[in-house]
Amino acid sequence: MASDTPIRPLRILLVEDDDDHAELTVVALESHDARHQTVRARDGAEALDLLYRRGGHADEPRPDLILLDLNLPRVGGLDVLATVKDDEGLREIPVVVLTTSDAESDRVRAYRTHANSYLVKPVDFAKFEAMIHELGDYWARWNRLP
Repeated sequence: MASDTPIRPLRILLVEDDDDHAELTVVALESHDARHQTVRARDGAEALDLLYRRGGHADEPRPDLILLDLNLPRVGGLDVLATVKDDEGLREIPVVVLTTSDAESDRVRAYRTHANSYLVKPVDFAKFEAMIHELGDYWARWNRLP
């Protein structure tokens, strides 16, 4: 069913260390709407540098949405999530955990750390692509960001 509510382009910070998962996510997002701008951080430390505009990221625009893997090198996903949600200047950015872990302990810890959503990556690409399309539709069409 088509909607009269337009899709607005999103700036998305994808925090993902796996090159294949990152590529699949970007392809799925861009096939949903080519206007979405995705910036990738390969680990938690790089994500924090991007968010705090440190190092070579001084001109990086603030993301509208963070897609965050949990199992990251250097700084783990839950630590990135805690840092974002503890910072008054960043906490309103929605953080969607996008991970392969379906462990209840990870889900509980993510929500206790104020994740906005927790999604488990399907193994099947068609299901993964459908999930990313629905995710993009929700955040770009239906959700109202501050």
